Amino acid sequence: MSSSTVVQFNIQIGDELTFNVKPLLNEVKHALDKLIETGQSTVIDLRSIPLAPGEEEKILNVLGLGEVQARLDALGLSEVIETRYAGVWIVTHYNDDDHIISRFIEVTSMPEILCSQTEDIMAAYSRLGLTLNDEQKNNVEDS
Repeated sequence: MSSSTVVQFNIQIGDELTFNVKPLLNEVKHALDKLIETGQSTVIDLRSIPLAPGEEEKILNVLGLGEVQARLDALGLSEVIETRYAGVWIVTHYNDDDHIISRFIEVTSMPEILCSQTEDIMAAYSRLGLTLNDEQKNNVEDS
């Protein structure tokens, strides 16, 4: 897909401010409160909220950068960045042309995309067992 045909997923309305920055940041604060009080995570889809040009960047600047950053290449490139506020993460997914296709604020102790799936853990256990068996065989044969 050429860059001239890329669909922009962020909903922006002209050059007029939507005044959604402060309410959205307050929503993040309330989500942190919910995480602290109940352990319940919250996901805010930044691309589904009407924002004027520059407002998403303002939100990201206010949240800032924390200590943890991860890049994943599983069914496309994804980036997970902890903000300066522990428990508040920015999760961004890109298409093959490195254009943002979705961006979320996740208020959680660990974004779901970084958690190992049970099936993957079970497969890893089996592979490690096979590797150890193969190494044992090789050690016996080398003796």
